[in-house]
Amino acid sequence: MASIKDVAKECGVSVATVSKALNGHSDISQATKEKVRAAAERLGYMPNSAARALKTNRTYNLGVLFVDEAQSGLTHEFFAAVLDSFKRQAESRGYDITFINHNIGHGHASYLEHCRYRGVDGVIAACVQFDDPEVVELARSNLPFVTVDHVFNNRSAVMSDNVEGIRGIVDHLCSLGHERIAYIHGETHTSVTEKRLASFYRACAAHGVKVSDDYVLPSAYRDPGGSALATRKLLELPERPTAILYPDDFSAIGGVQTIREYGLLVPRDITIAGYDGNLLSQIMSPKLTTWRQNTDAMGRTAAELLIEQIESPRTALPEQRLICGSLLKGESSAAPAY
Repeated sequence: MASIKDVAKECGVSVATVSKALNGHSDISQATKEKVRAAAERLGYMPNSAARALKTNRTYNLGVLFVDEAQSGLTHEFFAAVLDSFKRQAESRGYDITFINHNIGHGHASYLEHCRYRGVDGVIAACVQFDDPEVVELARSNLPFVTVDHVFNNRSAVMSDNVEGIRGIVDHLCSLGHERIAYIHGETHTSVTEKRLASFYRACAAHGVKVSDDYVLPSAYRDPGGSALATRKLLELPERPTAILYPDDFSAIGGVQTIREYGLLVPRDITIAGYDGNLLSQIMSPKLTTWRQNTDAMGRTAAELLIEQIESPRTALPEQRLICGSLLKGESSAAPAY
């Protein structure tokens, strides 16, 4: 089997350059990276992970904390898409990923203990209960740490711009002439919901739209059953809304079904809008007007922030990166019938 020196000789570069090229360092040109990788493949060179760990004091393994109370995990379209982007970016930099849980053999372990047991270089936390004491313990540890859609003090985070997202949807609805706009929001104990709610009231006020308390109802995220019940309450009001905004695209399904049960049509009788912009929103009938979150940029940015903390600990600073999305105008929104 070829050695790293053989690859360096084949390419006419130093051993250090080969190492940096194979590990995706930014100070090596793309042309050199491709040349080195091609030579390594041609010669059959395969880095030894154990030897690399001893030399660099890193395992090139990133921990992923990815579970919530509903156990939605990888079936959660938004977080699964963020993780897929994170994984692709991490692998392009030479890192593997390991899911963090409570199990070490047959025994129970805290998240931090599992991270240390697996020897991960850093952790990304997404789709978790951030007030869980074990998550807080992890955030307060000395491990490089990045969160998605939540901010811990002095920790890096990647945030979808929820304020811009709700404002963008309300602007669209108001441009169509809607003045009776309802909002079925997600769980109130999350920072995401708090920001979206504040943005909803602010955007409506900017358009001179008064929001009745009866038009703002809670329902869990990704819960068509809950959104169906909330929709029923809205439809039975003496003066029902002309437009309903749902917490996510999946929940909008419950809304559409309930509206049809009342003999009404979307968007002829009621306009609806979702949030996330996943594949489901674009294949359902009618095609959903929604806000597409940029999951690719979020995952990629999370990986970059985490790897920067690992590889440049002296210069890396805690950062909160806000990622913008975009409005998808579907077939579920139209001017009000009145």
